[in-house]
Amino acid sequence: MKSEFRALVEYRLTQASESLRSAEIQLADGLCRPAVSRCYYAMFYSVLAVLAAGGQSRSTHASAIARFDEAFIRHGRLEPELSRWLHDAFDLRQRADYREFFEISPKRVQKELERARRFVAAVQQYIAKLPSGAAP
Repeated sequence: MKSEFRALVEYRLTQASESLRSAEIQLADGLCRPAVSRCYYAMFYSVLAVLAAGGQSRSTHASAIARFDEAFIRHGRLEPELSRWLHDAFDLRQRADYREFFEISPKRVQKELERARRFVAAVQQYIAKLPSGAAP
């Protein structure tokens, strides 16, 4: 991993961990819509971390997700289910944040939280295996 991006990778992984913790707290408090948003952001920050590990950045959610799919899913570096989970979480977050009268069950949020945990862990493991100086 390029040294100039190492701090950014760590920062993004910290954001992902904080988002997971926030989702847990919000779910425990019955705040399902914001919890779903935090689940998505845990995944999104992980995407930004793995892109930064390769010396890349993206300015929009759509471009970051597209690059993640191209570089890590299509090339077999990470499991295809991670892409599906990311796209599902993005869609769910959009509905939770912007759709009027949107409701989501705590059970569904728990499922999203489990996916987010697994997503973040997979990205962390991938980054940890990168040789120093290597781009993904």
